[in-house]
Order: sequence, then structure tokens, then C-alpha cells
Amino acid sequence: MRPIQRHTPTARAPRAAGFLLALSGLATGCGFGGIGQADKKPTMQIQQGAERADAILQETLAAVSPELKWNHGPGGSAGCTKGVAGAATGTGASDRIIGILTIVSEQRRGALLGVIEREWTSRGYKITTVNDSPTVPAIHAGTPDGYSLTVKVAGKGQFFLTAATPCLTDSDVQAPTAQPNTPQRGGVFPPRPDVQDEFWSVTTPVPSGS
Repeated sequence: MRPIQRHTPTARAPRAAGFLLALSGLATGCGFGGIGQADKKPTMQIQQGAERADAILQETLAAVSPELKWNHGPGGSAGCTKGVAGAATGTGASDRIIGILTIVSEQRRGALLGVIEREWTSRGYKITTVNDSPTVPAIHAGTPDGYSLTVKVAGKGQFFLTAATPCLTDSDVQAPTAQPNTPQRGGVFPPRPDVQDEFWSVTTPVPSGS
């Protein structure tokens, strides 16, 4: 079994459009999380995969207490290709993004990351990479059925959760149906966290044994 990769980057978190590309993982090749799967004919459509990604994210949010305030981010979709010429395969992949609007203090980021990591491992998801950066930490994981998961901290300490599908049969992809527990913010994405929480926003470490 390959050991978990741990590294500490020196680059700062990307902004605006560059941030969206880095977060969503939109790229050519075999979509977001399905490298090598373009040679197989998937039986699931992208819409079904997106619904599965939504379910994973909702399960992750439900594991966090006190609850986090959140809203949907701009997920996307892309066609899967293969070969040097990037030949179309009739498949595609999609990702879903959730932005956390709860203010999570620097002192409590590790506690929240730990909750999410334990939730994922308890469901049999494999942790593939842990970024131990003190300013932009992140955890990457994969599910047995080929979904790629990420929790990361971006500018101003904002948390993002992403679930990306493997390459699936092309189909239209609808917006998520899960209802956020905060109003949609206007302006440029991502909005900054603005919801104080009596636990997550406190600027002291989580007490031992909590």
C-alpha cells in the first residue's frame, strides 16, 4: 500500500478565477477523478454521479457538530478524453463544491479537518494526500467507486469541500437539490466566511478530551 503523501507547499492560495480552476479541477484528460476509466464504458450517467457526489458532501457535513453554515459553490463538468490528441470518449465528469460560511478560527482548523478525515476513513474512503501547511492545509481522499474528495482551507481561512466524479456516460447535469442553510451571497466568488459560531470561531484550541 502506498503511504499517504504529506507535503508543505510554499505557494499562497490562488485568487478569483485561478482559485476556481484550482479548486474544481476542471481539466482535459479523463475528467476529475477517473484517470484510466475512459477505456471502459461506464453504466452510470454524469447526473447520477453528481447526485452521488452531493450525497457524499451532505454526509460529510452531517458528521460535523456544531453544524457548519454553508452554500453551494460553482461546480462544473468536463468531457473525458484519451490519447495524445485528446480524442473524445463519449464520457464526462463533474464536480460539486460546498463553501463553508462559518468562521473557523486558525486555532480550530485542525479540529475540523480531523472530524472530516475521521468521517471519510470511517466510510472506507482512502486518504491519499495530507497537506500540513499551517495556512492552506488540505486533505485529499478517494472512494472505492472512484470519487475524489478534498477538504481545503483557502484565503481568509475559508473551508471548501469538493467531490468529483469519475468518467461517466455523458448527460445533462442539474444543479444540486440540497438546500443550503445560509442565503446565497452576491458578488465575486468565493464570498468570505461571515457567520460566527460559539465553537468553531473561538480563537483558542479545542480543550483536550473534547
